Amino acid sequence: MKKQMQKKPKVLMALSGGIDSAVSAWLLLKQGYEVEAAFMKNWTSQEGLLKNECPWLEDRREALRVAAFLGIPLYTLDFEKEYQNNVMGYFFKEYKAGHTPNPDVMCNKEIKFKMLYNWAMKKGFDYLATGHYARVYASEKSNIKNQILKNKNNSFSTDHYSLVRSADEFKDQTYFIYNIKKEQLPHVLFPIGGMKKEKVRAMARKIGLPNAERRESMGLCFVGKIRLKDFLEQKLKVKKGQIFDQDGKKIGTHEGLHNYTIGQRQGIKVGGGGPYFVYAKDLAKNRLYVINNPEDERLYTKEVQLHSMNWLAVGYPLPATGYQLKGRYRHQGELVPLKITHVKKDLYNVKFKHPQKAVASGQSLVLYKGKVCVGGGVIA
Repeated sequence: MKKQMQKKPKVLMALSGGIDSAVSAWLLLKQGYEVEAAFMKNWTSQEGLLKNECPWLEDRREALRVAAFLGIPLYTLDFEKEYQNNVMGYFFKEYKAGHTPNPDVMCNKEIKFKMLYNWAMKKGFDYLATGHYARVYASEKSNIKNQILKNKNNSFSTDHYSLVRSADEFKDQTYFIYNIKKEQLPHVLFPIGGMKKEKVRAMARKIGLPNAERRESMGLCFVGKIRLKDFLEQKLKVKKGQIFDQDGKKIGTHEGLHNYTIGQRQGIKVGGGGPYFVYAKDLAKNRLYVINNPEDERLYTKEVQLHSMNWLAVGYPLPATGYQLKGRYRHQGELVPLKITHVKKDLYNVKFKHPQKAVASGQSLVLYKGKVCVGGGVIA
């Protein structure tokens, strides 16, 4: 009687056209997974781009080359409507309200780990894999310690999973993906999360991947390089107003409050006495307030409130007494000590141990206990 062959776990790889996702797909094949790939078509408009180009077509062409090289099928999935409504709609709405949103965070929340993840699960895949620099660890104990658990393929079954910062601290992308749901973690793979970027690039060359020399993509997720002012003014009407300095003196005219964020130095077109830094915006009076001392206390924040929280770790949401954690309020920002406590419903209060510079409403504040990402929220 022939021994029944064990079925290979089936993975949908989000293939973007870049080397991170290409190397990830190759690693999954080497680890014995059955791999298929998906390219997401999210944004085709060229309006507001710095160059007359169509980034999504180039990205798809590279994804097709990689899929052909690896011998895996590639689906092209059209999420443009959802991206327009849930990512770009949010982007413009937040800027209009005077906030500083992070579209990359929203893109991962609404597109990759919602639309794409749901599509993969519906089609019978066991996992969704992406090229993010992050890791998922499993532990038999509910209280995750800070040790590195040896886990090559994340395919074992235990009773708790954690989102953990990548081996490459500089490239770590847990900031962008903190909105993953707890229940998704057992079904998500980050094959390059334990590698440094330079090793990923070297591996792409050694494998002979067709996109091994491709430069890293920059700019707004799935849109490309933009001039923010021009891009915003597709939807937001310019309403000029007055600029006041730290002494309450009118020193110039701004080009619409949506063009400025807290701590900003560039683009404040006023006369001598600078450079100036934005420290406040008054939407009701349409006024911009600037200061010429980069260390003035008005640029610093001791306390903020968070909404739209997502909790990932066991033991959270927090008890009424709160928790001492660390957090960062921008990608690649310093991890700073803080205390977070629950105020009411979906509102939390955060007190930084030391005042923090240029904290803007609309940014995400992502929380960590050791290397474990316990969750995060949006600064009110």
